[in-house]
Amino acid sequence: MSKEKPILQMLRDGYSQRHIASFLHVSRNTVARVAKAASEHQLPNDVLESMDEVEIRHTLFPEEALIPTLVTPDFPYIHKELLKNGVTLKLLWQEYVDTCRNTGKPPYGYSQYCKLYQDYVTQHKLTMHIQHKPGDKLMVDWAGTALPLYDKTTGNSRKVYLFVATLPFSMYCYAQACGTMKEEDWINAHIAMYEFFGGVTRILTPDNLKVGILSNRKYEDPVVNRSYQELADHYHTALLPARVLAPRDKAAVEGSVGNLTSHIIARLRNRKFFVLHTMNTAIRKELDRFNDTPFQKKDGSRHSVFLEEEAPFLQPLPKYPYEFAQWKSATVQLNYHIAIDFQNYSVPYEYVRKKVDVRYTKNSIEIYYKGNRICSHKRLYGRRGQYSTVVEHMPVNHQLYSEWDQKRFLKWADGIGEATHQVIQGIFDSYRIEEQAYKSCLSLLKLADKYSTERLEHACRAALERIPSPRYKNIRLILESGNDKVADPSNRSAVTSYDESYALVRGASYYGGGSHEK
Repeated sequence: MSKEKPILQMLRDGYSQRHIASFLHVSRNTVARVAKAASEHQLPNDVLESMDEVEIRHTLFPEEALIPTLVTPDFPYIHKELLKNGVTLKLLWQEYVDTCRNTGKPPYGYSQYCKLYQDYVTQHKLTMHIQHKPGDKLMVDWAGTALPLYDKTTGNSRKVYLFVATLPFSMYCYAQACGTMKEEDWINAHIAMYEFFGGVTRILTPDNLKVGILSNRKYEDPVVNRSYQELADHYHTALLPARVLAPRDKAAVEGSVGNLTSHIIARLRNRKFFVLHTMNTAIRKELDRFNDTPFQKKDGSRHSVFLEEEAPFLQPLPKYPYEFAQWKSATVQLNYHIAIDFQNYSVPYEYVRKKVDVRYTKNSIEIYYKGNRICSHKRLYGRRGQYSTVVEHMPVNHQLYSEWDQKRFLKWADGIGEATHQVIQGIFDSYRIEEQAYKSCLSLLKLADKYSTERLEHACRAALERIPSPRYKNIRLILESGNDKVADPSNRSAVTSYDESYALVRGASYYGGGSHEK
């Protein structure tokens, strides 16, 4: 927008060029250029006041009059019209272009038209009117104020956090207290929210929280948390995070959320809650009261507008609600199992030593390789070290792993000593499926590489004297502490060094290579 007129007015009033440049947000060169042109053309004050911006510019810079001047949009009119239902910036720009063409004057392009309006809104500290459609968008966030949850025994309190959601068309709200602001609570709050609304919007707009949005740069697609994207896919909604540092984009919604938060906190301020469920029951009661409160400046309430005008436009809920899932990577072990939370799950033997992605929920384990699901299991709980093994996952006749069988491990143990053989045999006897023992046996036998075969045999003898069925961990702890030397018949009275030249030392090739997993 041209600023020659205000520059001339401030020059006439005696302001310095530095002050004018700072006040009008223009460069000092621009101010100096206008001042020089004004001194050359000697514009009287009364003439100046009667001239518009275009006339002043053509008078001061006649050489620029040959360049067609783009028509400045009527920004107050635009701002007023956007308040009306169905009116968009695109529609107003099209009308603006038609008017310009009828008068033979060049218009601004659409992108520049929108930018000029945004600048006008910013300059005048206005709220940009965004026309929301029913069932189109849902906005979610954490409220800025936490709530106290008390411990019955100690009386101490801890913070719990208020998850809030708003449909911007009807301003219908949802709220729920969560124990943490972590991923699982965030996802589960969304699941409960969709059940509350009874449907899904086309767009889901979260604020830029790390629990949901990992990155949201200006000129790049947002990077979304994997579980959060999964939730959006399950409910067939598009994730569209709010623009960074653009609070006016959601000013009306934030106002509604602020009112809801204040309403809930004020109503519950004199109550003490010791159980999260009880707190959420009370929050739901106040939430309903808030949503049913009549509007002050229009008919109805949030709830009535939602039921009558917005609910019919929501997409239906999926048949089953989303179940919170976590992801991790794992390498398939020699025994064709992976470990999740100290429990073991089989994978088809073809994937041994392959890296796989594991999706696990409260009830299930799903294993993926290069984006394809290759198997699934019911999740195990209770005693650590349990196995969920599918028989079909075992190698057929051990074709690929003929070297890895019980006979091979026992022969290996025989070369070390009788006690080692007994420990290895005990490990195999403790498993229903032979391959389940491979990892423990391999790890135990490879202790000979670190401590010598002689010390391993003594450690196994010491373990058998104390423990009915020793495992790898028992043997390792004995070796680390040096207690294996007590079991050496030659060192019953005192621990002495032994000559390793008499030890039975074998290279890595004897043990099947030096790259096996422990």
